[in-house]
Amino acid sequence: MDHFLYKNGELYAEDVAVREIAAQVGTPFYLYSTATLTRHYSLFKDALAGLDNLVCFAVKSNSNQAVLRHLGNLGAGMDVVSGGEYARARAAGVDGSKIVFSGVGKTRAEMRTVLEGGIRQFNVESEPELAVLSEVAQSLGVTAPITIRVNPDVDAKTHEKIATGKSENKFGIPIARAREVYAYAASLPAIDVIGVDVHIGSQLTDLAPFELAYNKVADLTRALRTDGHNIRRLDLGGGLGIPYERSNSAPPLPVEYGALIKRCVGDLGVEVEIEPGRLISGNAGILVSEVIYVKSGEGRDFLILDAAMNDLIRPAMYGAWHDIIPVIEAEAAAEQRPYDVVGPVCETGDTFAKARNLPKLVAGDLVAFRSAGAYGAVMSSEYNTRPLIPEVLVKDDQFSVIRKRPEFDEIINRDIVPEWL
Repeated sequence: MDHFLYKNGELYAEDVAVREIAAQVGTPFYLYSTATLTRHYSLFKDALAGLDNLVCFAVKSNSNQAVLRHLGNLGAGMDVVSGGEYARARAAGVDGSKIVFSGVGKTRAEMRTVLEGGIRQFNVESEPELAVLSEVAQSLGVTAPITIRVNPDVDAKTHEKIATGKSENKFGIPIARAREVYAYAASLPAIDVIGVDVHIGSQLTDLAPFELAYNKVADLTRALRTDGHNIRRLDLGGGLGIPYERSNSAPPLPVEYGALIKRCVGDLGVEVEIEPGRLISGNAGILVSEVIYVKSGEGRDFLILDAAMNDLIRPAMYGAWHDIIPVIEAEAAAEQRPYDVVGPVCETGDTFAKARNLPKLVAGDLVAFRSAGAYGAVMSSEYNTRPLIPEVLVKDDQFSVIRKRPEFDEIINRDIVPEWL
């Protein structure tokens, strides 16, 4: 469920007409619903009721400070994968004790910054990283709390570019070597081994891979305790999918996911962390764009929008589907026609959809891409010197621009031309 609904024949975000925002902000822009963010975070908290838990929002899915501050105010922790994301989370008011630092390539500089600023834990991905973290922590006279990310060699049955739990993926250490690596970690100075981390991928629409991975983690936890490690926290990652295509069957609900977690690890007496991103922010956002031209081609019509692949890269990068709807609601009996929905960037890959059935549209009409709140704005770029588009947050009957559209001068003046030119 989200809070983008038709009222009186036009699309609203909560109690604000999308058309009114477009008139004031200009298109294209991202639009987020505070109520939807709240609801989706609460679904995870409710699903884990009865367990000692922390829901850490995956900052990589949507890193706008207004979004982070709202979720932080609700009690969310944060899962970050870079020093920049850590700085964003702290700037949004999230305490370091609620921030988890993941990622395969943490640098010494990032480790130092995070250790000085405060951190809940490092999710360590390799033995070389362990050694470096020990050195950095020792040099600062502090202890680094860690989990070790294990790779359970579980096929998440998701897109190959977002699968992270198979043996050929770059993430974590093979679970078969976990006891050996934990022994190594325990031997290092300035390292506190507190738990186990696992994350098998993103946009999972089936609970079976989670169950297989979590059962392996539960068995490993018991073995590590036998080895003398005080395993008191399990970071079970994220990855629960959302229904990008509304006509398809819905993915599992957070309550079902929570029941699975309780079944697999509930008897271990551990604190449970999860790291949802997409399911919290994905359906909490839309991308609003205007039709520039309708162009007739050989055997097809093109709907040319002012949004492009640099604004929303998921279709070009993953072949991803986003439902596209008109902002002014079509009549129930309106004829549908197939359009290739494209942007203005000079790339054939700048295509959002092919032969997508939509009501008749003309230049000046507004359309909305659903489920665009995750991996939309955060993956955007200024390709073709196209400014990053605004982000807007709605709460009830009010809205605020939470990232403005830069002027061309702001973009161009970042370049530095040497004097010798």
